[in-house]
Amino acid sequence: MSTIDELLATDRTLLLVDDDKAFLTRLERAMVKRGFDVRIADNVADGLAAVLETAPAFAVVDLRLEDGNGLEIVSALHQKRPDARAVVLTGYGNIATAVTAVKLGAVDYLSKPADADDVINALLASGEQKPEPPENPMSADRVRWEHIQRIYELCERNVSETARRLNMHRRTLQRILAKRAPK
Repeated sequence: MSTIDELLATDRTLLLVDDDKAFLTRLERAMVKRGFDVRIADNVADGLAAVLETAPAFAVVDLRLEDGNGLEIVSALHQKRPDARAVVLTGYGNIATAVTAVKLGAVDYLSKPADADDVINALLASGEQKPEPPENPMSADRVRWEHIQRIYELCERNVSETARRLNMHRRTLQRILAKRAPK
């Protein structure tokens, strides 16, 4: 029996931390149906309090929360319970934060939108076995659009500054921003 199977047999506690309440509720229901004892939090402070109260065996944590960075929760969980398995979710993925998440104790890093099956596969994948690729990954156009939106928000919605940082013409950026998100 692998350590993941042993962990599942003895402790099915799961902490979900995300500030998107609709997503959090859907994921909570899906994980309860799969047999997990779920606790939820919608900010870093509540997530840290849940970890300090009783460190769960599993955690799914959003990277960017209203009151801070979800990696604080991953780090606290790993310190309190080194065998815990945490997955980081984000709509703003990049290599640097993925590496940091893994160094702090996360077992995987998923881009949103992720469904319950993606989360389960990531939580339960062993080191020797990689999780299955997602059935419906984001398209390259969607990844590009998400990146542009992230930079736009970081530049406080300043089109000229965003265009400069992305090294693109301002009018091109305005046309992209005016369109709906690709599928």
